[in-house]
Amino acid sequence: MVLILTLPPAVLTSQQVQTTSSQPDRYRAPVISDTGNLKGPRQPIFFRHDIHAGQDQIPCMYCHYSAAISSEPGIPSLQTCMGCHQLIGGSTPTHQAEIQKVRAAWRDRKPPEWVRVYALPGFARFPHMRHIKRLGTGACATCHGDVQKMPQVQQVSTLRMGWCVRCHMQNNVTRDCSVCHY
Repeated sequence: MVLILTLPPAVLTSQQVQTTSSQPDRYRAPVISDTGNLKGPRQPIFFRHDIHAGQDQIPCMYCHYSAAISSEPGIPSLQTCMGCHQLIGGSTPTHQAEIQKVRAAWRDRKPPEWVRVYALPGFARFPHMRHIKRLGTGACATCHGDVQKMPQVQQVSTLRMGWCVRCHMQNNVTRDCSVCHY
């Protein structure tokens, strides 16, 4: 078995640690010492989207690559995490502790049991690949909000039928019931 681990472009160019005068408005994730008041479900590993997607500017599709080819966005595999975290150990003791959880899960071959943030009722379908094809990879924020500034991901859109229909009307796409209900 051959295992190939790759790093996202920001890591290869060391952008996650560089801030230059040409990047004065670059987002810097806040230090969080108390996670008790954060919105969204607590996860087995405190995964910071605001650091990965915001501060380090890793594109959504790097980790959620299956969203472009599947109905499900897919939870990134530990192999994806280890592509970076075999080298990157974290900048604070808190980050280091969470990265150690990732490394332990990899070593023990036991992926974390993530708590689902978004869920549709069983009678509705949301094919991610169709939405990405139509709206582009930058449209993730349409439903998921500005995860680049969320320390802990939370549900921001209702995902109720009226909310979805409004989006379909605004984007001039089908409102045929069988598109989402099959």
